Amino acid sequence: MTNTLLITGGASGIGAETARRAATRGYRIAINYRSRDAQAKAVVADITAKGGQAIALPGDMANEADIVRLFAETERTLGPITHLVNSAGIDPSRARVEDYDAATLHRLFTINVTGLMLCCREATRRMSTKNGGKGGAIVNVSSMAGTLGGRKGASAYAATKGAVDAFTKGFAREVAAEGIRVNSIRPGAVMTEMTEGRLNDTAVRTAVAASIPIQRIGEAHEIAEAILWLLSKEASFITGAMLDASGGGYVI
Repeated sequence: MTNTLLITGGASGIGAETARRAATRGYRIAINYRSRDAQAKAVVADITAKGGQAIALPGDMANEADIVRLFAETERTLGPITHLVNSAGIDPSRARVEDYDAATLHRLFTINVTGLMLCCREATRRMSTKNGGKGGAIVNVSSMAGTLGGRKGASAYAATKGAVDAFTKGFAREVAAEGIRVNSIRPGAVMTEMTEGRLNDTAVRTAVAASIPIQRIGEAHEIAEAILWLLSKEASFITGAMLDASGGGYVI
């Protein structure tokens, strides 16, 4: 059976690297993006140039109708979805609790938590043997921030990732007997488009690297390889797990 992998937030960072590497393993790839049109099409071009099959599909994880359409279009073009990586997420500017803005918090949780959960809903409706599917594998991209509350000013972001981990554990048990494996991966500090604004500052990058036991910032390809392992048959007895890909964690 040909595997079809849908990656939300697949135009950049960890999502894009996962898409490129998954394509070399024979997956047909659907790359979801919200605003990075040129980047998404560039990833598709990279994949097709090497003989792979990929499409780019716009859609906002804060919009339920977009999510429903995304899954329908993926299946219409590439066939049944067998794998899902929920990589879409936002990390707004750092803020202390007394400076929280309700609208910012609402969008943060809508994208990082509700959108992810709705994607899992759509995947389950298609993958579950209870619903006539043939099973599948899902990886939710969480964060080490969810384990310790994040670095200073990142408590709201950390809360969304804590929610992702809690949901992943419960969801995995719910669908384990229906052929679906669900795991989350918790990256530490990784250089991506989302983090480069902070990590390109030499002083910040040095301080962050010094707080990581392995003494360096991670790279997107290192996280992508871990995701692909969780999706693979080699991880067939693993579900409901949280894989820390963080260089040993961090000390705040």
